[in-house]
Amino acid sequence: MVALRRPEDEALIDEFVDAIWLAEQLATHTVNSYRLDLGIWSDWLQENGIALLAARRDDVQAFLARQARTLKAATLARRLASLRKFYRHWQQSDRIKEDPTETLRSPKRVRPLPKALSEAQVEALLAAPEIGEAAGLRDRAMLELMYATGMRVSELVALGSDALHLGDDYLTVLHGKGDKQRLVPIGEVAQDWLKRYLKEARGLLVAGRFVPTVFVNQRGEPMTRQGAWYIIKQYAAGSGIDADKLSPHVLRHAFATHLLDHGADLRIVQSLLGHADIGTTQIYTHIARVRLQALHQHLPRRKSRDASG
Repeated sequence: MVALRRPEDEALIDEFVDAIWLAEQLATHTVNSYRLDLGIWSDWLQENGIALLAARRDDVQAFLARQARTLKAATLARRLASLRKFYRHWQQSDRIKEDPTETLRSPKRVRPLPKALSEAQVEALLAAPEIGEAAGLRDRAMLELMYATGMRVSELVALGSDALHLGDDYLTVLHGKGDKQRLVPIGEVAQDWLKRYLKEARGLLVAGRFVPTVFVNQRGEPMTRQGAWYIIKQYAAGSGIDADKLSPHVLRHAFATHLLDHGADLRIVQSLLGHADIGTTQIYTHIARVRLQALHQHLPRRKSRDASG
């Protein structure tokens, strides 16, 4: 059982929390998180006979190593951030000369794998719109285009008519800082749906008005990112796709994963997605590997034969 916290340490925590709450107008849950993290740290120090402002870098490392046995990287990183802010405050107040957390790196957070739909789920999603209606034909063209190219939703809704080069089987999209231009190949199926939308449905939606973007909403105005995401969610729900598999980039993730499943080169996928760093693209190789392992586990097992037979 932990002994009662030193009054002087409790006072230091209270004074620090009051100071940052007043200076930064923090939310209650943020203040409580600081108090919790610092209380756990103070209790650990007390167990080891160390005063709060006497802690050294080695003490912080030992504490984090102990905490790492039971905490996720994200929680551990938050705990170190609380300690870092605490000691920086007292260093700036001239109560301590050195910040024991100054040279420590935050624990690396494991990036969660994006949810990937199976090819059958994508087929069901693509087939969901009612193409007998203008809006349904528009939605089918949007879904087909996102899956065929891996475009971001933001790139899709910003797509202008001048970006279409269908005679040469590609589009141009702007992405990243400085609006870098990326050439995006487009396959025959997606082209056919896009051409059909432009010929049969878009004119009905814009009703003779000039609208610079390819995709428009029911009022004939440029489609927004939120509007496109709402459409995806609605069709996914109607296709029986679990909500936890959804994100605005659900078709982008499926595009990348399925390309790798079918043997595409990682560098090509990186170029198609517009990733500056191949490390960002490599996350999809983990998804493909996990899917392959799951498939392998369900393969029928062959009985082993005697080598002499």
